[in-house]
Amino acid sequence: MLEAVVYNREQSRLELLDQTLLPVETRTVFCKTEQETAKAIVDMQVRGAPAIGVAAAYGIVLGLNNPQNHGKPFKTAFGEICDLLAGTRPTAVNLFWAIDRMKKALAGCSDFAAAAAVALDEADAIKTEDIEMCRIIGRFGASLLKNGETWLTHCNAGALATAGYGTALGVFRAAQEQGKQFKVFVDETRPLLQGARLTAWEMVQEKIDATLICDNMAGGLIRDGKVQGVVVGADRITAHGFVANKIGTYPLAVLAKYNGVPFYVAAPDSTFDMTIKYGEEIKIEERDHDEVRYIGGQQVAPKEIKVYNPAFDVTPPELITAIITNKGIIRPIYRDTIPQFIGAGTTVREVGA
Repeated sequence: MLEAVVYNREQSRLELLDQTLLPVETRTVFCKTEQETAKAIVDMQVRGAPAIGVAAAYGIVLGLNNPQNHGKPFKTAFGEICDLLAGTRPTAVNLFWAIDRMKKALAGCSDFAAAAAVALDEADAIKTEDIEMCRIIGRFGASLLKNGETWLTHCNAGALATAGYGTALGVFRAAQEQGKQFKVFVDETRPLLQGARLTAWEMVQEKIDATLICDNMAGGLIRDGKVQGVVVGADRITAHGFVANKIGTYPLAVLAKYNGVPFYVAAPDSTFDMTIKYGEEIKIEERDHDEVRYIGGQQVAPKEIKVYNPAFDVTPPELITAIITNKGIIRPIYRDTIPQFIGAGTTVREVGA
């Protein structure tokens, strides 16, 4: 199984598959400190909401083992490590979920060495649980994909974006494991081409029948009846079902709704932010303008042109057919079903079906 985030216990380092170089080059980034981990997250060498959360958890381990922090009081140093990692990317809630979970696990610690051991166990648990959640999401999602259908996906919500297996792409992996015959259209996903570079690469690795398209080709395909379902990942889902995901997700949802095509979101329960209700409450990250002016280091627009580069948009619940989670399928998406569902403990079921 592909793993983009690996902690090497023997070397006491975090090993990240550098996603800025794929598919041309496969290179591992080695992080020995929390600062290196934070930089890897900001630079998107590791990306995808669940993967960012896992990387941050291991970043805390590295910070606790970093001798430069040992001259400070434990609580001061620990707080600074967490703040550094929390400040890397603002939209993906899994980042803050993982950091908060690490804080709870280390609440009774006051010694660096003991805390680092506890932190490593907790980070390992977060990673293991994420892989299992993705496998469950995949099985639930595969139940919606009928034999012979063609679906479309946007950005990368695969093994590269998680601890392994994937959320949206986990649906296709599970369907393939079940022996289903299907096809996938892959949006290129401008400006950083996560679909073209990453999802297409994963599909080739898994030998899944996939076709790469430019983003602006999706509408015609959906209109012409060549797409029977759309599935995407998520970076944050509010208590009322507003979904923040890679920029370009919202127009796909509108197209799907207008043409009567099911639009699904696949995400673990750690992606739900139950502290907010509406989409406008989500902080949307705006990234470097040169991500739009350049493609693969090649300038494609005037340096002087102004650029607007939000990394995410928000899709309202009325455009979403169902949310596929590790606890089952939430359908319909109403303000009452999500709190009921997320508060359901380990119960696995389909709400509202």
